[in-house]
Amino acid sequence: MNYKLPLLCSLLTGALVISCQDHRIPAPETVKVSTFATGLASPIGLETDASGRVWVTEAGTGKNDGKVSVITPDGKVYPVITGFDSEVFQGSELDGLNHLLFADGLLYVLGSKSRLYSVNIASFKPGDTPLSATSLPVEDVSKFIIDFPFPADQDTGESHLYNMTVGPNGDLFFSDAAANAIIRRTKAGVWSVFANIPRLKNPTPVGPPFIDSVPTGIVFDGKNLLVTTLVGFPFPKGASIVYQVDQSAAISVFKQGFTSLVDLNLDTDLGLLLIQHGVFGQQGFGAKTGQVIQVTASGSSVLVDGLNLPTDLRQIDAHTAYVSSLGDGSVLKVTY
Repeated sequence: MNYKLPLLCSLLTGALVISCQDHRIPAPETVKVSTFATGLASPIGLETDASGRVWVTEAGTGKNDGKVSVITPDGKVYPVITGFDSEVFQGSELDGLNHLLFADGLLYVLGSKSRLYSVNIASFKPGDTPLSATSLPVEDVSKFIIDFPFPADQDTGESHLYNMTVGPNGDLFFSDAAANAIIRRTKAGVWSVFANIPRLKNPTPVGPPFIDSVPTGIVFDGKNLLVTTLVGFPFPKGASIVYQVDQSAAISVFKQGFTSLVDLNLDTDLGLLLIQHGVFGQQGFGAKTGQVIQVTASGSSVLVDGLNLPTDLRQIDAHTAYVSSLGDGSVLKVTY
């Protein structure tokens, strides 16, 4: 079963993160969490720009009301692009917008059904009339990925491009949370399957003997890709892994022992930060079981606890990061 989420100057040595300066480990009392913006419809991805604004994808309510919004430094939310697909399937799962990324002078947006949108929003000002999603260039690669000849024991017959990063040669690399794969798009627009993230043996008596890896967050450290996994049903505790994928597509375990990871961020003063979406229970992912986890050379520690289904994190300056809360429909400000 594939679970679709409603859906630094650093050197990486083995399983350690070593920066050009020692990563600070804030005392718990120095980390403050406050609400930055509210009233968002299923916020998923975050991106920041040079002016200190936060861009967010809202997956919507299932009524084709997905949108990209921008949040100004005073916490006001303005729609930028509206009319993206948003639908509810299998009773309660929401399929809509995923993550977004500034690259090559464009804003790239991952829509439902593995569609990649691109738009130049350099001239957009908060308060301008929103653009329509139907007017944007779009690349639909779902059929290519679904038809790709994956190994029989790895072929899910599905695709769900979830997150992306700029990698070697300026190409875009995507985590496909349904195909359990890393997908590559060259700057010339040529798509390929770069790597398979393997299924895992189910450590519990519940569910199938093997569970999907469900790759989620993806970053490039200048040498390798790092990829987080959510893992599929029954979403066992401690089964999520951070994989390292080198430029020849060889996969190795970078760090393991985490739970339901959905994002990772290297561009922070604190080193490698991971996002735990939540802990899965009888009623699904539990409210306020999300975390921001800091990974350093000496191990990992919880930087922020009690988050309500977080999905993404972006740092805006040396002491401030923003976290999207799917459960609360908000973006939080974390200061340290």
